[in-house]
Order: sequence, then structure tokens, then C-alpha cells
Amino acid sequence: MGTTYHIRYVTANPNHSPERVKERVDGVLQQINSQMSTYDPSSELSVFNSRQTTEPVVVSRSLETVVRRALEIGAETDGLLDVTVGPLVNLWGFGPLGRPETVPTEAELNAVRDQVGYHYLSVKNHQLTKAVPDLYVDLSTIAKGYGVDRVALLLEQMEIQNYLVEIGGEMRMKGSKPGEQPWRIAIEQPVSLERAVQRVIEPGNNAVATSGDYRNYFEEDGVRYSHIIDPRSGYPIQHNLVSVTVITETCMDADAYATALTVMGPEQALEFANRKGLAVLLVTRENEEFKEYTSTAFKRFEQ
Repeated sequence: MGTTYHIRYVTANPNHSPERVKERVDGVLQQINSQMSTYDPSSELSVFNSRQTTEPVVVSRSLETVVRRALEIGAETDGLLDVTVGPLVNLWGFGPLGRPETVPTEAELNAVRDQVGYHYLSVKNHQLTKAVPDLYVDLSTIAKGYGVDRVALLLEQMEIQNYLVEIGGEMRMKGSKPGEQPWRIAIEQPVSLERAVQRVIEPGNNAVATSGDYRNYFEEDGVRYSHIIDPRSGYPIQHNLVSVTVITETCMDADAYATALTVMGPEQALEFANRKGLAVLLVTRENEEFKEYTSTAFKRFEQ
């Protein structure tokens, strides 16, 4: 996944040494990587992407689960979560191929847009099908959250009931720290040059994911280009919403919703969150200052 992970857990079982837990966790994460990585050319997803065919392909239950949920949230958000947007991400230089030397032309964007659309992808009977042969699926907006959920499930199978799992900033927690203290999470201030705390929350037995464009971007001719691409336009987002934090039961959902809400922009994101009952914290940059907006469901997590 090209990132780090951290796990904290509380147990009295001598068989749950850090070395033993790490071995089990690494096994789960390596399996997910072998199924969903776009950086590994031999992964299940990479092989699916490379097949220039519209014939159905049988896939693992894990890959089926993630794609199915991605398509559900894609439909729910009118395509603002689109796991086929990868060619546009790559064109702008935020994928495995790295930075382009120039900003893409309108002609290049139009050519790639024709290959993008979550409605070209379907899942049925444990099979994935492309409606266009060169469709490219990238699950980076949801697979990391799924990885967190799988690690949490592994810990519970090992009868570890007090834990915090974090992969690349996406988290899921349960129970409490030693001394019956609740897990407390610091949400970062959306600045790229330093690490500062925007807000501290107590999520309880839930998952937390934050999406933002304040670390991964480039500038050219005075214009800032975010790594978050709006599937509607094919361009990086240009509004003032710089950070979205979502709290849900599963990290897979939190991860996916955080991305979709970031694409929406502040007004639409807040309306969507309140309509869906999602716990959401939005941070905008207004007149060089940060301003917070919270959904109704988020208020119970505030300190």
C-alpha cells in the first residue's frame, strides 16, 4: 500500500506477543496487497486491469467485497467515488507512474475520460466484468480502509478486544487503553509544512478516516493541483474544502466516504452527511484561516 501501519493493543495473554501479532497482521496485509495493489503487476487487480476483454473474470471474495461496496457508494454519491478514475489520476501524475512534465492538454483529458466511469464495472456471481476492455480499476480510495477492518477482525479472532489499528492514517478502534481510558484521536490541521492538531475526538468503537489534499499536490505556473480528481471534470478539485474526517462503523466506508465528500466541496458534503446521518468534520480554508463545519451526527464525538 506504500505506507506504514501501527497497532496498539491491550492483552493479558502471553501468546499475544508483538512478534506473534505482527506475523499474523503482515500475513493479512500481504494477502490484501496481492489482491488489490495497482503497484504490484502480479496482483489480482493488476491482472484484471491488464486483460483487454469484456469477459467476466472470477475474483477472490475479498476483491469482490471491496469492489461491490465501492460501486454502491459510487452510485450513492452520483459517481463522485469512482474507482475507475485511475487513468485520470495517472495522467495528472499521482499514480504509480509519477509526475508528468506538463499539465495534461484538453485533448489528452478527453481521450482518457472516455475510459472512465464506475458504471462500466460490474460484479456478479463472484465475477468482475468490464463494459469497456481498457477500463482500469484503482481501489486506493477504499482498500486501505478494508485493510484496517481485516486487521481489526484478525485481532478479535485472536480474542484481543482492546485495540487501535492505523494504516496510513485510517483507523479503527475498540475497547479502551490501559486504565480503562478511551482511545483519543488527534485530527491533523490541514497544513503541509508542520504537524499540528485541529481537533481531538473520542470515536468509541468506530473507524475514522481523513481525506485531504494538503500533502499530495504539485504547483505549476502558480496553480495548485491536488491529487484528488473530480470524475465529472477530469481535473483536480479546486474548491476550499481541504480536509474531511468521517467516523463510521467500518473503516472501508469511512475511507470511501471521506474521498467522495472531499470531491463534493463543503456545501454539498455537509448536506449529504446530514441526509445520510454520517458523522463528518469538514475543514475549509477561508481568507487564509481554517474554519470547521460538523454534521449533526458528529457532535456526539466532540470533546
